[in-house]
Parts: sequence; C-alpha cells; structure tokens
Amino acid sequence: MSASYPLPQRPESGGGHLAPLRFPSETITPNSKTPVRWLTDDLLFHYQRCSRRAFLDLYGSSTAKDPPSDYLAKLRQDSTVHRSSVMQEYEPLHRPRYPKGDWTAGAKATQDLMAQGIDAIAQAVLVADSAVEGIQLVSQPDLLIKQPGWSHWGNWTYTTIDIKLGKKPKLDYQVVAAFHAYVLARVQGMWPETSWLALREGKIYAVDLERQLLKLQDTLNGCLYDLRQLEPPEVFISHSRCDLCYWFSHCYSSAKAEQHLSLLPGVTPARYVFLQERHLTTVEALAAANPQQLAPLPGFGEPVAEKLVHQAQALLGNRAIARTTPHPPQTFALHPADLPSAEVELYFDIEAAPDQDLIYLHGVLVVDYRTGEETFHALLAESPEAEQTAWAQFLELVHDYPTAPIYHFCPYEAQTVRKLGQLFGTPDPVIETLLTRFFDVHKSITESVTLPVESYALKHIARWIGFDWRDEGANGAQSICWYNAWLETCDRTYLEAILRYNEDDCRATYRIKDWLTKFAQPFWYPEA
Repeated sequence: MSASYPLPQRPESGGGHLAPLRFPSETITPNSKTPVRWLTDDLLFHYQRCSRRAFLDLYGSSTAKDPPSDYLAKLRQDSTVHRSSVMQEYEPLHRPRYPKGDWTAGAKATQDLMAQGIDAIAQAVLVADSAVEGIQLVSQPDLLIKQPGWSHWGNWTYTTIDIKLGKKPKLDYQVVAAFHAYVLARVQGMWPETSWLALREGKIYAVDLERQLLKLQDTLNGCLYDLRQLEPPEVFISHSRCDLCYWFSHCYSSAKAEQHLSLLPGVTPARYVFLQERHLTTVEALAAANPQQLAPLPGFGEPVAEKLVHQAQALLGNRAIARTTPHPPQTFALHPADLPSAEVELYFDIEAAPDQDLIYLHGVLVVDYRTGEETFHALLAESPEAEQTAWAQFLELVHDYPTAPIYHFCPYEAQTVRKLGQLFGTPDPVIETLLTRFFDVHKSITESVTLPVESYALKHIARWIGFDWRDEGANGAQSICWYNAWLETCDRTYLEAILRYNEDDCRATYRIKDWLTKFAQPFWYPEA
C-alpha cells in the first residue's frame, strides 16, 4: 500500500485554513455538578438524537436500562459486519494497544503510530482539551488514513473515516465526522482536507467541514451545558426515536407518571415549545384551550390545533371524538365510499426484510360475510429465491375475489404492490386496477376520529378497541429477526411465529375497520 491511501477526489479543498472552534463562556455554569471528564464522539452522537439519553448514559444507573431487543442486537451485528467489510479494503491495519477505557493511554498509543507514519490506523483514539477546564474531547474514528501534507511529524497528515450502517449521510453522522476532524486537527496541528463517511452499498461521502463546523460548535456547547446540570433534560417521548433505546422504559414511566404531553399524538418537540410558552403543559390545560388561539402558531394551523385539543379531550374522557369537515355545513369527515362494505372483504399485511430488499410474506385474511367464514392465507417465500412465487400467489388470490375491497393499514402495502409489479413485470393496467380496490384504514381513522391513544400505530388502536396479539413481543422488527433466524437455522418455529404475528396484524386491521364502520353509522344514516 502506498504512503498515501487513495480516496475519492474532493472537488475543492476545504481543509487547512479552517479556524479552531470557540466555545462561549456560557457553557460554564456556577451551579453545575462535577462535570464529566471525557466527552466522547459516541456521547455527542446520542446527544444529537436525545439530550436526555446522553445524560442518562453518563449518570444513570445501568440497572434501569432495558435489555437489548433482538432487533437491536441484529443491527449491532450488521454494523460490525459492515465495519469489518470496509476495513478489509484498507489492510494492513495497525491498532493502538491500551487498557480498555484508558483514553490517555489510547491517545498516546495512537500518536505513536501516527508519528511512525503508519498508513492506516484502525480504532484510533484522539484526545484534546475542550474549552471547559477538566473536560477532554475524545474522538474514536474507525480509521485514520495517511495522506500527503504537513503535520507535527513531517510531510504527512491524516484524515478520518467513520463507518456507518446507514445508506445516507445523515446530519448526526456528519456532525460527528466534523468532531473527528476538529480533534484530529488539534492533535496533528493541521486540519484534514475533509472527513469521510463510509456508508452501505460501497458509498463514501466527503463531509463539508466548513458547513458542519458551526453545527458542531452549537452541538458541543449544548452538550457541555446539559451534561453539567443537576437534573436530566425534560423527558420527551417520540416513539419513532425512543422505541429502540435501552432507556425507553425508564423515560416512559416518568412521562406516564406526569402525563407528559409528548404522549399525545401530534405534540412534536417544536409544537411543545409553543405550548410551553402559553403554559399549556398538562392534558387538562390543553383540553380546555381554544383551537382558534393555537391555529396561528407556526406548525399548527386549524386542523392540527383542533386535533391536539380533541386529543387531550379524548384522553381525559377515554372516548372517541368524531372529526367534522372544517367549514359549514360541517359533516362527518368520512364517507361510506371511503370505507365500503362488501360480501367478501380482504385484509392485507406484508412482512419484509429490508436488509435483504426482500418481501417474504403476503398475509391475506378473507372475510366472507355470506358464510361467516374468516380464512387466513399466508403467501410465504421460505427463501429469498421464492419471492416472485409468493407474489404470483398473491395476485392469483386477489384475482379469485375480483370485486372484494382490500384493506390495509398505512400506505406501505399499496406502495410495495406497485414496486413488486415493476420488479416482476406485472402489466401496469393490472396493478392500477388492483390498487383501485385498496383502502387505507389508517388514513380513514386518523382523518375521521380522535382516539385516546398515544399513537395511531396499529397496535395502539387495536388494543384500545380490545384486540391483542397472541405473542406479546411480536412486532415488525422482531419479525425481521425471526425470518433471519429461519434462514440460518431452518427451524420452522420462527416461521410459525411470523405467521401468527402477520395473521394478528390482518385481524387487527379487520377489527379496526369493523369498529370504525359501526362508529360511523349514526353519522352516515342518522334516520336509521
């Protein structure tokens, strides 16, 4: 390998002349607790997603953590495999040797390798002082790659590569990459030309350091400030971000105890700030608010304001509230044509393995009101090679019921049918005709009813109306793990668990549609 490992060309150099970051004095507060000694890139990464998580990672009790789910363990394993695959391209690699957790020793061992001019250094440790006395910044880039240039050691310099499992250069990835570059500049005496992200599918991305350094400065300042406080940041539950966190149960119990508004669907962090400014921080206060006073706020508007107030009222009364059209004559927002009933109805749910770009199960529940029968069909690809066969079986089944409406929950099923039609050459007219029979139950219920639920996900709604899943831990992420386990072991127990879960999803969709139809009857046929 040459002394300068080849990397993709960067159109313009952004390195060398970048000014050091400056930290405002406000980051030091007289009433703060004894600060953390080490501010690591891992801590900074999690802080961007949740400031409370970073605080708990630092000061929380490990006994309060949830055990890792199978899906989280899978993601970690996938990340390890991806990292190893990328690193193979940079062999031979040298790793600094030091006692685990001893950042000072790790930094010295890394600098010894850099001083020798080692071409590629894996799992480096870079340490630099922060602007706050007693706190040091710790950067652990996956790779340091030698490049032409100047540094403390001679006519070579280093650049960093961070290896991430994602397909896109997310902002939090880029900020951490900028952090690596900043600490590296302090260590070697020169800014790298750029900092790199090695993503999935062989993609490598050059981070625009000049653009990200201001964001890095704000993030570091906020992190240093929050981690020096006596109490953790306020809890805020966001299921899309919180569900995989090992502090979820700990934070969720706190949110439930205080009936935090983040448990209401539609209360985003940005909207919560405006609600706080108006002292609307309890369910009772929001339930009594006037939607017209909230509507002009940024990110609200009439529909959102009314929905939020109704959401609080629904929770207080544990009742469903019908939504009406916004302007006179105000009528129920759902029409019979949006939710048609028929002699035979189909309820459809897909299971997929995103890491393999594979649709492996089309589950269809056939409800025949003529005979009173409910029949579940599992159109399953037991191997990735059988995906097209499962798709053909699905098309054959829905063709057997040419006039039956097909109910699903959320747009994914309709989007996937169009995608599979293109993939396997199904004629466009066939797909378009089929999709005219699709009805999204999630869209129907969210547009017409406000429910006393924390989320309008399938499980939350179905459980509120009295339906539950046979396997307590079953969910989409677990299904992915079960399918991978089936491919690895050929143990049909995993397939059986997937089929039970998928059938329950179909039956939950059926139960919600049935409930919504009955709820709508007095609005559709008031004289009946």
